[in-house]
Amino acid sequence: MVEELVAAGVSVVSVGLVYTMAAARVVKQYERGVVLRLGKLRSEVRPPGFTMVVPFVDRLRKVNMQIVTLSVPAQEGITRDNVTVRVDAVVYFKVVDAANAVIQVEDYRFAVSQMAQTSLRSIIGKSDLDDLLSNREMLNQGMELMIDSPAIGWGVQIDRVEIKDVSLPETMKRSMARQAEADRERRARIINADAELQASKKLAEAAEVMSEQPAALQLRLLQTVVAVAAEKNSTLVLPFPVELLRFLERAQSGQPPVVPERAPDPHRPAVPEQAAVVQQPAVPEQEPDPQ
Repeated sequence: MVEELVAAGVSVVSVGLVYTMAAARVVKQYERGVVLRLGKLRSEVRPPGFTMVVPFVDRLRKVNMQIVTLSVPAQEGITRDNVTVRVDAVVYFKVVDAANAVIQVEDYRFAVSQMAQTSLRSIIGKSDLDDLLSNREMLNQGMELMIDSPAIGWGVQIDRVEIKDVSLPETMKRSMARQAEADRERRARIINADAELQASKKLAEAAEVMSEQPAALQLRLLQTVVAVAAEKNSTLVLPFPVELLRFLERAQSGQPPVVPERAPDPHRPAVPEQAAVVQQPAVPEQEPDPQ
């Protein structure tokens, strides 16, 4: 009798252990458990930790709640300004409703991937090339809204969308390089012209000062000679004054040299100018003709 009771107890314990092993489930911290009992969704979602299900009746599906990084394959399209480009992107999303992620969509990863590719093609067709290259933040936000709208019903939340790379044809790259080079050359010419204008103004001011003090021009000439001689050159070039050439030219042609007018001395008394009297030779009177 005792042996039968012991055997029965052992059998019950064995059955209990087998049932526990078949019904025991462990849900990780970053997961949530969705239970389907005879194909029907149970209202409660199993939290992380140890949980029990009915063997052969319940089916537990674990849903990852971590942020998923999804790489969108490169999509080729034509921009609004008729340029062929290839654009790839990356999508960051996570599941916020485990039950909807299991019930509402067959494979939420594949669904998000296809929606991202479709949205990327749509963004390419609606944008200009300059926007794809320089205004990516606005395009990222627009693409995020396009993917997030249907994904909300799947229990998926789009965390972020980033356009990774924009591939251009070689001919377009060369054209853009020429355009950038021409723009830099234009700016360089404008800067040089502005510098010449400022230099001309300063030179005009310097010339005006030197015209008032002729000795300043000679001092400047000596400073130039000193600067050239400091380089230890074997040849020394001295500038020839243009005024001396003009003086020699007038002297050769017989014209009187032009004496530059001097500024009146304020300490010297003014001398009244005297009119120059030019005497003309007398012309003899002619006698009348007798005829």
